[in-house]
Amino acid sequence: MKESTSNKAAYSDGFHTYRYMWLIAICFLPLMFSCKARKQLVAKQVPIDSTIKPVDDKKIKLDAIHAGQTIFNAFSGKARAMLDINGNANDVTLNIRIKRDQKIWISITAIAGIEAARVLITPDSIMIINRLQSVYIKQPFSYINTFSGNQVNYKTIESLLIGNAIPELLNENADLQTTPDSIVLTGNLQDLVYKLIIGPGMRVKQTNISDQNAGQSLQVINNTFIQAGARVLPSQIEITSIAKDKKIQVNLHYIKSEFEQQLEYPFNIPARYKESN
Repeated sequence: MKESTSNKAAYSDGFHTYRYMWLIAICFLPLMFSCKARKQLVAKQVPIDSTIKPVDDKKIKLDAIHAGQTIFNAFSGKARAMLDINGNANDVTLNIRIKRDQKIWISITAIAGIEAARVLITPDSIMIINRLQSVYIKQPFSYINTFSGNQVNYKTIESLLIGNAIPELLNENADLQTTPDSIVLTGNLQDLVYKLIIGPGMRVKQTNISDQNAGQSLQVINNTFIQAGARVLPSQIEITSIAKDKKIQVNLHYIKSEFEQQLEYPFNIPARYKESN
């Protein structure tokens, strides 16, 4: 389909390269009860088997949460998304492909089915093609950290797109509490304060991260879990980020999702495009 010049120009005015950067980066802002063993009553002068260790309830629960995360080699999904930056909203469609631990490919389609941007993220780099303005960005992964924080890494982004827990939050230093329908982990990670709520099936229901010194906060809510083959993931992901005077909201709704399909990750920068810093 040929691109409509008028549609491209109109949409380009309100949807510049930094919006794509926010769409990616805000998802990944720093971004990125302890259970005491009961003493066993032992009769005096009875030998104790030193190999027997008390049950570690926290470790058992953390292991169960780890086991409940979605494990995959390849993922592809199509999602409707609403991006709102300080009250200025845009509706886009995202086609997402992930090769676990290696690359995340995203095609962003805007009005009239026009591809507005294409993104390729690897553990050490990020590239963005902005088709509306005929420019591209090619930067090391640390470029994302200028929008988010030094704690954000490739695995953070991959985890949030699938509905998994951010790996660094599942650590033995976290305080762990249980309720009738959830497990709540809270703690500190460098300058971050976090709260992770795990629901039925050991699925991540909500992630809250804040850095008061930097004036940043992030809330991610996963809703309406669906079956995709043998795996489960949230069909709706709501992200709210506040960074000083900026408030960004992203509502993502997967309308198609598949695992372990043969995928391609095309990313060719046209020769006429100019590099943008």
